[in-house]
Amino acid sequence: MTVRRIGLVVHGGRPEAVAAERTVHAWCEERAVRCTDIDVWNDGGRRSAGEEVEAAGDPDLIVTLGGDGTFLRGARLAAEHDALVLGVDLGRVGFLTEVPATVVRAALDAVVEDRLTVESRMLLTLRASRRLEVPAGIEELMRYGRRPLLPPPRVRTDCEVGGDWGIALNVTALNDIVLEKLARDRQVSVGVYIAGRLLASYSADALLVATPTGSTAYSFAAGGPVVSPRADALVFTPVAPHMAFNRSVVAAPDEPVALRVLERSGQAAVSIDGQLRGVLDAGDWIGVYAAPRRLRAVRLGPMDFYGRLRERMNLTDAPAAVADGTPAPLWPVTTPPPGDLTHLALPPVPDAGACPAGTDPHAGHQDGPGRG
Repeated sequence: MTVRRIGLVVHGGRPEAVAAERTVHAWCEERAVRCTDIDVWNDGGRRSAGEEVEAAGDPDLIVTLGGDGTFLRGARLAAEHDALVLGVDLGRVGFLTEVPATVVRAALDAVVEDRLTVESRMLLTLRASRRLEVPAGIEELMRYGRRPLLPPPRVRTDCEVGGDWGIALNVTALNDIVLEKLARDRQVSVGVYIAGRLLASYSADALLVATPTGSTAYSFAAGGPVVSPRADALVFTPVAPHMAFNRSVVAAPDEPVALRVLERSGQAAVSIDGQLRGVLDAGDWIGVYAAPRRLRAVRLGPMDFYGRLRERMNLTDAPAAVADGTPAPLWPVTTPPPGDLTHLALPPVPDAGACPAGTDPHAGHQDGPGRG
């Protein structure tokens, strides 16, 4: 692939990220590729994704140097401009990033030499009963522990506005969209509608809608299911609900999930990929649905999401399962599939002597993010 300009999103608080940044700049200088650092913090404030991409000169490849949180910021920029995104891993327990910092130069070589796979990821967007705004005084409260807020989302002028359907907002989420309580002693009361029909009214700490990618983030922590990032679905999960039914619901990609704040509820904050973007009052609502655009993530090898899951979640086998015999083999099959099974997606078995799972830079570390 031809790379003319790279946009860099760097976790400046990590020395190893700064060192990797110098490596990327050196690589770009050797190949006459323009490289721009994207200042997502903007001197203590935050710009919109469109403004950030424009300031970077519309790069065709976004490289993130950090953990999954840094990747989420880069993904927001890439989705805005339909650019590719490559995540360099400097995190602790993340799923999104692709290669370790030690092989960033080799990874960039692979990209320009077309030794890559472009993976398409589902994104979420939303409509709302009104524009999202952050009331005065809330920003300072939320700044503690969350860093500077993003600006309120813009209204999409290319979409119709109408009655029951509300206004379309220019937001994308790779992980999740969350409606959560603002006051510690006051839950939110929310009517949840799936595919236009009331599912139930909840009183809870939060209600969230996640992508398959985000199923291993907040949704997982709240007891939600792990969903393959190759799937397309909306995962609705209540967080600490005051009701017997506390299960997640997995909806089809064309089935929207609407959340309406009920009359006696406390105020509810709308967070998109972990960033507060607005506050809703009683009677307000948001409708979450699959975005028309998708994220295009660079992969340098075949996927092994479930190996990544086993490694990152530190899964161990139940003692009772192996007490009377040998443990289950890591790779149950080592021969090519028969003709009637060639359509199945199976990662290749590592060669003898290959790097252990999670250490091979070309093993295609896989996906659903943490918060970075």
